[in-house]
Amino acid sequence: MEARMKSPAMVLPDALQALLALNKAVETDDMPYTTHKLVQLRASQINGCGVCVHMHANELRKVDETDERIYSVAGWRDTPFYTEAERAALALTESMTRLADQSDAVPDPIWDEVCRHYDERARSSLILSIAMINLWNRVNAAVRQVAGDWG
Repeated sequence: MEARMKSPAMVLPDALQALLALNKAVETDDMPYTTHKLVQLRASQINGCGVCVHMHANELRKVDETDERIYSVAGWRDTPFYTEAERAALALTESMTRLADQSDAVPDPIWDEVCRHYDERARSSLILSIAMINLWNRVNAAVRQVAGDWG
């Protein structure tokens, strides 16, 4: 496998710095790090971004996340390994990633469940985290970035 070109974020270093700054701002104490990484892994699976699937699975391993939670995130609805708050975050992730799959991109029941578990700051962190991973997935898809190759 070979990428079509270097990552645009590497070609435009100011863009990379801006994206990294936004990512840092998004990862607040209001939202658990593991939740960020689970939603990033799930969106990346949906979008078929091998670079990000590889990266976020490894990040979860580094914080001693269990293999069963890492490997089962694609089937989170049918496994007992996630908290109710994580399930709400994963449902929001799927809705925000698959915007065109339903007439109401984020249905009220999903939104209400997210609100039940997360306050406004945490929801803001979650929404921006999901948006950011979708941006990265699309950049990587466009250039066919190869997992483990960051040039």
